[in-house]
Amino acid sequence: MNQYLLSALLGVVEGLTEFLPVSSTAHLRIAEALLHISLSDGYWKMYTIVIQLGAVLCLPVYFAPRIAKFVSTFPAGERGDRSPLTHPLSLTIFAFVITAVPAFLLTKVIGKNLESLEIMGSSLLIGGVAMWIVDRAGARIRTERMDDMSLPQAVWIGACQILSAVFPGTSRSMSTIAAGQLAGMSRTSALEFSFFLSIPTMFVATAYDLLKSLRGQDANPIGVANIDGHGWVVLGIGFVVSFIVAYGSVAWFMAYVRKRGFWPFAVYRIVLGTLVLLFASTLTGQP
Repeated sequence: MNQYLLSALLGVVEGLTEFLPVSSTAHLRIAEALLHISLSDGYWKMYTIVIQLGAVLCLPVYFAPRIAKFVSTFPAGERGDRSPLTHPLSLTIFAFVITAVPAFLLTKVIGKNLESLEIMGSSLLIGGVAMWIVDRAGARIRTERMDDMSLPQAVWIGACQILSAVFPGTSRSMSTIAAGQLAGMSRTSALEFSFFLSIPTMFVATAYDLLKSLRGQDANPIGVANIDGHGWVVLGIGFVVSFIVAYGSVAWFMAYVRKRGFWPFAVYRIVLGTLVLLFASTLTGQP
């Protein structure tokens, strides 16, 4: 396949799945396996990081008015009932730190799991079942808006997000949304906090991975000087496509969830997880 077309296709996959509760990591891994892209190739490993960064950067653009409002009302909040510990910006940072420290300490475990289709398939399947149960159970809602969430809710969501870091296929958005619902948050408030928590979490994670790759601290690294003009164009296409598609995906997802909930994504995860496990079993059986 032409590499420009391949880059656009992978950018679409990343942009569509990064913020939906279906695991972008699993979808990219599946796409790369089907398209016979070598995961040990330094350039394509860096490419995956770059298009993920493109998707992440759509969030501060999409939520710019909301972020500006939070900054301008810090620390009291719009209604004057918040504090430096309970303002939405503070809660986002608290949840991020709770996730980041264990994830950093478990870097080697996470790296090994990223290569396992069995773990991804199981995580998709189990996460789908959990998401179905949580969404259909209809827990009592105590927090309608992200502005009203509490410190314990933020701590709980941050802790649950660790699962998505350790077990690829779990999905960061699935773990945070389901955790928020279990903690009494409405679908909309849980989803919005999931997006806000993604900004520091994914920006730091992708920047760290990219820096390791460029500095030669990763397996099969590739330096900037080793990328030719064609390589930069391929990276640029994937980055731009991922940003545009992710922006549209976020806008659509916010509107969709307000009306219909998360159960269709749970069903999709269960079906996909089953297919991935079947595919992985056929690879295991090959000589």
